[in-house]
Amino acid sequence: MIKFLNIAKQDKPLNKKIISDIKKIIIKKNFILGSNVSDFEKNFANFCKSKFAISCANGTDALTISLKILDLPKNSEVIIPAMTYCSTAFAVINAGLKPVLADIDELKPTISIEDIKKKITNNTRVIMPVHLYGSVVNISEIKKLIKEKNIVIIDDCSQAHGASYRTQRVGTLADISCFSLYPGKNLGAYGDAGIITTNNKKFFNKIKNFRNLGSDKKFIHTQIGFNSRLDTLQACILSQKLSLLNRYNNKRRKIAKKYNNKIINKKIMKLKYSSSAVYHQYVIMVSNRKLLINKLKKNKIQYGFHYPKSINQISALKKIYKDQKYPNAENLAKKCLSLPIDPTLKNIEINKIIKVLNSF
Repeated sequence: MIKFLNIAKQDKPLNKKIISDIKKIIIKKNFILGSNVSDFEKNFANFCKSKFAISCANGTDALTISLKILDLPKNSEVIIPAMTYCSTAFAVINAGLKPVLADIDELKPTISIEDIKKKITNNTRVIMPVHLYGSVVNISEIKKLIKEKNIVIIDDCSQAHGASYRTQRVGTLADISCFSLYPGKNLGAYGDAGIITTNNKKFFNKIKNFRNLGSDKKFIHTQIGFNSRLDTLQACILSQKLSLLNRYNNKRRKIAKKYNNKIINKKIMKLKYSSSAVYHQYVIMVSNRKLLINKLKKNKIQYGFHYPKSINQISALKKIYKDQKYPNAENLAKKCLSLPIDPTLKNIEINKIIKVLNSF
């Protein structure tokens, strides 16, 4: 079986170090916001070339907290892409704000700058682009759109750890950047985890306080915050795994390049990724998806869907977006299929995947 994701194999070189670190924490009994947490925050900030990094419980909290600390009027509008994971929209709603959808570009996984332009109103307070599948949004173009407007950019970087736009790392492109560290991400914990980066000291102080029940000092609470702290065990695991991130991202890029060059089949459409994408997912589009799935199953190749429904098609959100259409996002949802792009894939496995797709 060719696995879609093989975390055990990815982490094998680090197992001894991770187990040793975990044993030390168990002996010390320092489980919440210990020194390992601040070490990981510093390491991740350095990796992103950001001034500040604040860890939290998960990626959804990272987005929600970043919105909450802005103290925006209720139902202020936040523009998000029509194709993303549900957490992007749920975070906006849970922050008491209104998610406004913009379509993605045709044959690209990321938000359309032209559609953002159409969706900006006097109530727009935040634009939240998503670097979907590890493909980076051109945030400099969004900045041009909102010049001299009171609009904050918060980017969802949950699938783009280590990606860049030109020479600038994801994590420094927006006013606030939010990462999920869910186990299946390019940088993933052994449970839920998240982290936020910013170069704005005011935002940093407010986020750090908010994620700890509105407290910088025990029993002193200056705002009604979240209990959203990263535990020390996850922090030590993430610090170890960060050391392999660049290597594994480069391996993903090599696999993607091979897919791009060697998958030649008119029935399969390949998406256009940004030049420095980190390929959290390698997604193709195919009209006869069921037929291809059967062929992959027959050849013992695992696959995924990212995502089978656009935001306006999600059951919990249908009432909000009744009668609204987002043709590019809906078309991607209907035809998308994610291929294995685990950095530990062997050449023989990659070649088999290509052969099966070309014979479809």
